[in-house]
Amino acid sequence: MTETDLAPGIADRALPKGVKPLLVLGKIREILDVFTLDRPELTLPEIRRATGLPPSTCQRLVANLVAESFLDRAGDRYRIGATLARWASPAAGEPDTVEALAPVLRELRDATGETACLYRREGGYRVCIAVAETRHAVRREVHVGKIMPLHVGSAGRVLLAWDPEAAEAVLAAALPRYTGHTLTDPERLRQALRLTREQGYATTAEERDLGAAGVGAPVFDIHGALIAALALAGPIQRLSPARCEELAPLVVAAADRATRRLGGRTG
Repeated sequence: MTETDLAPGIADRALPKGVKPLLVLGKIREILDVFTLDRPELTLPEIRRATGLPPSTCQRLVANLVAESFLDRAGDRYRIGATLARWASPAAGEPDTVEALAPVLRELRDATGETACLYRREGGYRVCIAVAETRHAVRREVHVGKIMPLHVGSAGRVLLAWDPEAAEAVLAAALPRYTGHTLTDPERLRQALRLTREQGYATTAEERDLGAAGVGAPVFDIHGALIAALALAGPIQRLSPARCEELAPLVVAAADRATRRLGGRTG
């Protein structure tokens, strides 16, 4: 299933009508995408296995990418070339995060019908820095500047799951109880953070406010470090646990688009 299948109309870089895609560019992107912060150097067989491209096609494209300095070669290993790094440098500055991600929030809101929010960690709290509010009359109240604890809610779960230092600080302190569903046992919260990392998103229900639920996913910067959490928030009547799981792929896809808009990498 493609991103467009999941949410028609929310892909933000669709070709104009009548413009045919250049298939070779898709293959080149497949090759470049296999290089990550964890695997910055790869052999030709590793690239071929990761992309699934036919051997002759992969070899020809890699050779041309080296010739154009898109890739560098040392022995039998390849890495992203200096030319691409130089071209990417203007995007490595500090973009206006809120302005850059506003379209992503609106698209997620329109695709799901629920309020889409962006949160950033500030010390021991999370702060809402952007909102695309639902058009439903019944909604969860969220506003820019709202400050919330880190140990409750899907966005807080995400901000801790990808920030071990912040997580250890929160786990070492008292975990205030807000409802009967708040995780106040450090070991249970630690397990929840591990699950969040494993599945790539968090779903929570009534941890801070009764009747409220959410789904959150991480947004990363150019170095692959967590920069924010993108989340849906709404009443549990609409965001039941089952519905949250259904919407999770949309939230993850939106967070991935947000990462790309900021020039970030997920790994």
